[in-house]
Formats: sequence, C-alpha cells, structure tokens
Amino acid sequence: MSENTSEKTVVHVMRHGEVHNPDKILYGRLPDYHLSKRGQAQAKRVADWLAGRDIVYVVASPLERAQETATPIAERHGLPIDTDDDLIESANIFQGQKVSPGDGALRDPRNWWHLRNPRTPSWGEPYGEIAQRMTAALHRARIKSAGHEAVCVSHQLPVETLRRAVTGKPLHHFPTRRLCNLASLTSFYFHGDSYVGWGYSELAGQ
Repeated sequence: MSENTSEKTVVHVMRHGEVHNPDKILYGRLPDYHLSKRGQAQAKRVADWLAGRDIVYVVASPLERAQETATPIAERHGLPIDTDDDLIESANIFQGQKVSPGDGALRDPRNWWHLRNPRTPSWGEPYGEIAQRMTAALHRARIKSAGHEAVCVSHQLPVETLRRAVTGKPLHHFPTRRLCNLASLTSFYFHGDSYVGWGYSELAGQ
C-alpha cells in the first residue's frame, strides 16, 4: 500500500562534529575516536537549533563520534538513539595512517597503486555500495519518522555520496569539493514516499 502522499517528512542527515585527533591520522572505522571540545560544542549548538523542530527519531552510525554528536539532540527531544550500521564511515585502505599531502602513506610509491582509479575509488569502499547502504538508511529513517522529522548522524564521505545519489549526480568527486562541513545538516524532504527536495545548513558555526 502506498503511503499518504500528503504526509510531509524531513530527514536531516548530519555529519558528526570535530574529532580529537592530535596525530592527524585517517581514523576511518577505528574505535575510540571521540569528539573534541569544539566538536562537543558544535553538536550542542545544532541540538539547540533543532530543539524547536518536530524530531521524533534519532539514529547514528555505531562509531563513537557519531553517537556523541547525536546525544544532545536526542536528549533535547527525550528520545533514545538508535544505531544503524549502514550510516558508518566508508572503508579505506589507508585507515590508521597519515595521508595529508607530503607526508605519511602517500609518500610511499608502493601505495600509489591504490590511487589508480578515483572513480571506484580503488583505495576504499566503492561509491555505489556507499550510496546503496546510505539510501537504505535514509528511507528507514523516513518510514520511522513519517509525518515528522528525523536526524541521522553519519560521516562526511557517506553523506556526500548520499546527496549525490539522491540528486542524480555522479558519485565520484574530488574530496575538496564536498558540501559537508563539520556538524552540517543535509536535509531531505519527502511527500509520502516521494522525494521532493533537499537543503544544506551549517548551524554550528566555527
């Protein structure tokens, strides 16, 4: 049976706040990477802004930084935090290493083979697989919050890939061109089960 087409639902897909990472490694799916003090403040500012919204469902990636970002939002609305493994960070061959230009793993010619195909990408989880799991998580949240609003806390690459998938854009992209800053919201709007638009906001400041 089709859903009520007049029912308006909003799913806010949020990137977590800043992470305490003094060694500046690509932490990926590693455990025990938590929000910095700045990241905690970012999460609280977004929670303050969302306090007046009709949030009925909060869900997060299983990683600590996402759970910690979701906590003040859930608390403001008196809700539990669900966990959805499909919201997790993308897998990356360079996890646990430094990858900034000019240092770390990318200086080693033996690693250059992993950079051979940026369209897949060859260094990590395929964009198509990320899009599939993130789209599934988006629609689970839509169904659970039908007629209201939901917040899904995830990670930069998965959120960017989801937006590109939903809006029909190519999934491959330059990392420097992502529209997904720390603690930002990418919001998807639905009438019933039909997608009708999206928006982007940065509510946490700097």
